[in-house]
Amino acid sequence: MQRLYAFIRSHPTGVDCFWALVLFGISLVSLTTPQPRSEGTDTTALLLGFTVLLCFVIALRQRMPEKMLVLALALGAGQLVLDVSTLPADFAFLVIIYTVAATGARWASRTALAVGLCAAPLAQLRWADGGLGIGANIAITVFQAVPFALAWVLGDSVRTRRAYFAQLEERAARLEKEREAQSKVAVAAERARIARELHDVVAHNVSVMVVQADGAAYVLDTAPDQAKKALETISSTGRQALAEMRRLLGVLRTGEHQEAGEYVPQPDVQQIEDLVEQCRSSGLPVDFKVEGTPRELPSGVELTAYRIVQEALTNTRKHGGPNAGASVRLVYFDDGLGLLIEDDGKGAPHELYEEGGFDGQGHGMIGMRERVGMVGGTLDAGPRPGGGFRISALLPLKPAP
Repeated sequence: MQRLYAFIRSHPTGVDCFWALVLFGISLVSLTTPQPRSEGTDTTALLLGFTVLLCFVIALRQRMPEKMLVLALALGAGQLVLDVSTLPADFAFLVIIYTVAATGARWASRTALAVGLCAAPLAQLRWADGGLGIGANIAITVFQAVPFALAWVLGDSVRTRRAYFAQLEERAARLEKEREAQSKVAVAAERARIARELHDVVAHNVSVMVVQADGAAYVLDTAPDQAKKALETISSTGRQALAEMRRLLGVLRTGEHQEAGEYVPQPDVQQIEDLVEQCRSSGLPVDFKVEGTPRELPSGVELTAYRIVQEALTNTRKHGGPNAGASVRLVYFDDGLGLLIEDDGKGAPHELYEEGGFDGQGHGMIGMRERVGMVGGTLDAGPRPGGGFRISALLPLKPAP
């Protein structure tokens, strides 16, 4: 049934030609059937000519509705002038009125309505039955005008319905364009997120460097060995910051061709311990434990885990207060990696985790949620019982379907 409907929609002229042949066959049967004729000028050749032309109107009504309307009006006027009695093919008048009301130009639709309403009175005047009274003739005229009015109303309703669906399609197309625009915005947001991550990387490493530099300056004369160790920490931290900046800036410069040798390896779970040592050396006590059997993880999971711990410890330094301590737990499950980062500080403002961040703060938390979502994991962040802040995450080893 669907195939038949699709064929009909894709071959409208062919379908109209079929119905034109059907109407022509009915008209031929009527013409060959003996019946009393009026005193008009009806001849078989004349009737056959009008029938062929009216069927022609049916066949091409959708391809050229306005022209077929003009032809139908000319044929109707010809019937009146030549006194050609009503034919079965006159059904074409109703069809063309419906067609122009549904698909034709507005002027054609209005013309079809006006002529259709005038057709019945003109026909009644031309072929009036003298044996009937005035009231009966008026009633017959109204009755004959109803089909023309209904044909136009039906066609105009179809036009309105099609216009409505066209608006829906236009709206759908507009929504599709909006979705494409939103996708571009999402790409821009992702690039902005990488830029925020760059800021967080720099903030983390620079804070460590500043603390180490102040400590080195303080013990430079009294404890040269400690000052030397602090300078080495500054040097290694600075190199790591430069490497991270180089990698992230390379991602942002997507329009430029970068050689693979210009990128450095992404941070992984193994480097979390180095990150913890940096925090300890900068004055933040951190308890670090690994549970389960460590094994190789997908690179996206490893990078996400590293960034979560990095941002969590950075937030502890920002919001935890001077006496805050932190703990980091990595748990290897059969199907994923669990992270639990807690601190006993003052805790972060509620806007940081409830509203997704605000101007000047919270960018790292937004990036954290984005990263976890990208690997199909779950993240929970908020104050913990007894004070402080807790971040827990579960990163699956396989991406979400």
